Amino acid sequence: MTDAYVIGAGQSDFGSFPSETYRSLFDDAFDEALESIDTDFDTDRIDEAFLGTLGVGGRQLGLSGPAVTEHLGLHGIPTTRVENACAASGYALRQAVMAVRSGMADVALAGGYEVMTDMSSDHTKWWLGVSGETEWERLSGTTFAGVYAQMASAYMREYGAEKEDLSRVAVKNHGNGAQNPHAQLGFECTLEDAMNAPDVAAPLNLYHCCPTTDGASAVIVANESIAHELSDEPIRVAGAGAASGRVGLFQRDSLTSIPASQTAADSAYEEAGISPDDLDFAEVHDCFAIAELVAYEDLGFCERGEAPRLLRDGVTDPDGELPVNTSGGLKSKGHPIGATGTGQVVEAFAQLRGEAHVQVDDPSVGITHNVGGSGGGVTVHVFERVDGGAR
Repeated sequence: MTDAYVIGAGQSDFGSFPSETYRSLFDDAFDEALESIDTDFDTDRIDEAFLGTLGVGGRQLGLSGPAVTEHLGLHGIPTTRVENACAASGYALRQAVMAVRSGMADVALAGGYEVMTDMSSDHTKWWLGVSGETEWERLSGTTFAGVYAQMASAYMREYGAEKEDLSRVAVKNHGNGAQNPHAQLGFECTLEDAMNAPDVAAPLNLYHCCPTTDGASAVIVANESIAHELSDEPIRVAGAGAASGRVGLFQRDSLTSIPASQTAADSAYEEAGISPDDLDFAEVHDCFAIAELVAYEDLGFCERGEAPRLLRDGVTDPDGELPVNTSGGLKSKGHPIGATGTGQVVEAFAQLRGEAHVQVDDPSVGITHNVGGSGGGVTVHVFERVDGGAR
């Protein structure tokens, strides 16, 4: 079995683009991915594609994957549309890695896309709601923000966290996103801004929630031989973990963790032969501020209840011991549902090649963490810089 390597990764701008389509957005992401490859690359070498989307907008639900690859000129290749809510392209990447590792494909394309702003806000809320438990949560009136608000309330009650701790997530991620030209909300915010914003679902306010976003991302995965042929700095997929969890909060034993995140992370760490202490940076799924705090603990960055301390002590700042969401995260960069997972990989790829907009000091190992809904499906990938390249 061969190792799988990322040889190129790119994304479109994230934001609200009424004149764009899911095809044109993915075209932008694919072009950037091709430009990031160190040597000339013939797209005819792509054997297969796995593309993630929830299908919120764009008016093309069925067969949108083949519609994208045909638009790119990748005629005839097998294309699989992957849907796992907000973790759609994280799972698409996992499928591409498996295809390359198994030898079914020498080169595979993974990515995602979403158009979310071409419909009414009520319609968008409906689609976001069905990313969670439909029968007992959405149809009983619970919004997506409401689900995470319940998690935030439980976390604050159990561990004594405060609204200021949630707000520090926004301040850090907006500071990072302000330096990312692809970010939808590319501006800084103060702690006062984040503390005093209008409530969306108490205790979560506007600055504790990610925006509604259009965008696309693309990642090109190759086997070891091709990676070393084409790339000066091939980035190895050292670990790929995934897990399913209970979709509804009412089915869980605790509201202050996402068990699937822990399971997926444990699998990825074991496969990569590392522990959380070996990580140089992380991109975690911060759809709401509480999600980032919970991720710190589920991914083993600290003990239960200690996530606020990491923020207060600057551990997860760009110059801290473990920088988190240097891209700006979902909070600032944006969250186009199907594009988010591979969008995180774009940042990991740039970090490990020393090309990030907010660059960590000489990283060699990083992690991406992509959550579907409130934890019904999770992927975790470990990426490693490899010495030696194109020959």
